[in-house]
Amino acid sequence: MMTVTRLLSVDDAEEMAAVLAANREFLAPWEPLRTDDFFTVQTQRADLERALEAHAREAMVPLAIVDEDGRLIGRININGITRGAFQSAGVGYWVSQSHNGRGFASAALADVIEVAFKQLRLHRLQAETLLHNTASQRVLACNGFQPFAIAPTYLQIAGRWQDFIMFQLINPDE
Repeated sequence: MMTVTRLLSVDDAEEMAAVLAANREFLAPWEPLRTDDFFTVQTQRADLERALEAHAREAMVPLAIVDEDGRLIGRININGITRGAFQSAGVGYWVSQSHNGRGFASAALADVIEVAFKQLRLHRLQAETLLHNTASQRVLACNGFQPFAIAPTYLQIAGRWQDFIMFQLINPDE
């Protein structure tokens, strides 16, 4: 599959706000509770500015997931890049309902693995899913991630503390 990611820019704020608003109910079971202002162009612009500042500090890589026509259909981030003895980062992603189940998340994760291991030269990537998020678990497994732990009450999602399965992928070139 072709590359389906690109670096986000502040100019994506309007499209990001529209996609998030259109997918508010679809994403709600997998996300923290969101206030109405989260779905505004202003909030998304501020979020993108923060993400790009973190990217400039080499602390994260904020990427758009795009379809065949280059339209923004989701987001995937390499988060919390930690150097030193750890050389690791986390991965988080979502894809719009209209493009869900069509391989975009798997292709985006493959892009991220390439960036993390070839460009950033990280040792390890980690991702977490809710116990019942089997679709996301399939995306991770298809990209070689292995489950390694259960994290009780790990994140507050959909208004309550929930358990997660933790996955990791070690750089195969090491």
